Amino acid sequence: MSTPSRRPPSLRRIRRYGVTAAIAVVALVASACGSGPAQPSGPSGAGRTPVSGGTLELAYFPDNAAFTCVDPFQTYWLESRTLIRNFADSLTDQDPATGAIVPWLATGWQVSPDGLDYTFELRQGVTFADGAPLDAAAVKTNFDNFLDLTRSSGGTVFGASYIQGLASTEVLDPMTVRFHFGRPNSSFLQATSTTNLALLSPASFRNSPQQRCLGHIVGSGAFRLDSYVPEVGVSLSRRAGYRWGSPLDTNRGDAYLAKVHARYVAEDSVRTGDLTSGQIDIDWPRNPFTVQDRELVTRSGAYLRSRSLPGVSYALYPNVSQGHPLADDQVRQALFSAIDIRAMAATTYGADYPVVAGAFDNTTPYYTPQTAKLRYDPQQADRILDAAGWRRAPGEQYRTKGGRNLTLTLLVDTGSIGGELLQDELRKVGVELRLETVTAAERSADLASGHYDLIEDYFTRADPGSLQFILVQALANSKALARNSQHPEVAAQIADMFTQAVQTSDVGQRQQIYARLQGALIDDGITFPLFERLQFAGIRNRVDGFRFTSESLLDLHNVWKTR
Repeated sequence: MSTPSRRPPSLRRIRRYGVTAAIAVVALVASACGSGPAQPSGPSGAGRTPVSGGTLELAYFPDNAAFTCVDPFQTYWLESRTLIRNFADSLTDQDPATGAIVPWLATGWQVSPDGLDYTFELRQGVTFADGAPLDAAAVKTNFDNFLDLTRSSGGTVFGASYIQGLASTEVLDPMTVRFHFGRPNSSFLQATSTTNLALLSPASFRNSPQQRCLGHIVGSGAFRLDSYVPEVGVSLSRRAGYRWGSPLDTNRGDAYLAKVHARYVAEDSVRTGDLTSGQIDIDWPRNPFTVQDRELVTRSGAYLRSRSLPGVSYALYPNVSQGHPLADDQVRQALFSAIDIRAMAATTYGADYPVVAGAFDNTTPYYTPQTAKLRYDPQQADRILDAAGWRRAPGEQYRTKGGRNLTLTLLVDTGSIGGELLQDELRKVGVELRLETVTAAERSADLASGHYDLIEDYFTRADPGSLQFILVQALANSKALARNSQHPEVAAQIADMFTQAVQTSDVGQRQQIYARLQGALIDDGITFPLFERLQFAGIRNRVDGFRFTSESLLDLHNVWKTR
């Protein structure tokens, strides 16, 4: 899978920018409101007096041999990224409610009229946990190393997608740094708010990329990284004198918590049991809580929070290569009417689970729902398939054309669930869906050979440009998936829309372009959204100040424990 940063809840369990300018963006970006099930009552932090001290106990879905990395630029594993957010800060931050970019380690920035230069002025007095100052030279060291690793990896390192087009970084004076691009990339400003471009002390880059993955790094965050043991856990401790938190934080000084211990627990039932018994303070699952586990959590006196993960929704991508049934535009359009996405969400994750409404989850800036185009109408599916020549004879289960059944092969993995539900829905309109379980290596081979009809993918980032890394062949993590999922003329149109959106600095124009793009993705049958991807957290009542970041990660700077 091109970006397995979140196990999907589906088949598997020009101007100067500052606070004022950023707020002007609010009306043009998506709101994160209504991004998950109704939130049971629990502490909110409002009107309460924070308590200093104590150790927070966290339990995460584990990393494993394939994802053992806590280096910001290299990792896509969300559990690692949510911990990184608390020991490594970024140049900017992104408001989770509006998508607006606000200053953080940078106090302001300018973008050149041609969109090729971004100049950032840095905050005075910021230090890394090893005492090194955060200045322009430190920022240059970070981005020079990002470029080196991008080139040496052939662009496969995860953070490479965040610096597309970056040519060089220049120190203008001790507290001013300029990034020069070979081609415009308006997504870069948002990228500077992410964990993947979080900054490390220059001394961190004396270590190899492998050593950095294993925790030999130092950030400027409210906590310091004390230890990382792959497949075991992470320990953080509070830094003294922290005075440069994000303006989105309510806490203006040191973290309240003295320590944070995070351990990896594979079994959902074990983590839930540990929370309900009081052994841990926060249960952070990879898959959404089941309805039963949500009831257990709330009955124990704990509370739940949830937020949709921003970026590309969990969706299926077709193989439109010649000879495949989905090469026919009519067959692809029939699938939209044949799949009851509302019933799939409710059956799999509960009646209040959010229903996907397009190529992006609803917390993604510029989100434009395509609800009407995804309306369940099996009779309409029947009519479309009849018109396409796929007929179902009386008494026959599946449609045929030219002597062959209308059969689609969907590639899944060993952890997949819910495939039978999708099979049942397609069977009702005479489509046979075969589930083929494959390993990661087999998946890559099948993509290359075209031995499939549908395949799942997703991407977590609070910017719609993230879909480029699935669909635009020049940028895609899987060239074969991008090539197979679109007819050449359509692929060129989609790539052009992305180019226009990324190269314009006009927010209104970007809104219009991304709205057209989201409509075209459904009109042309390029993506079949199935589920919003939802991040849950189960939290003990003694924990207060909980906040999701724009990436739906956990911000611990504001959190405290009552005694």
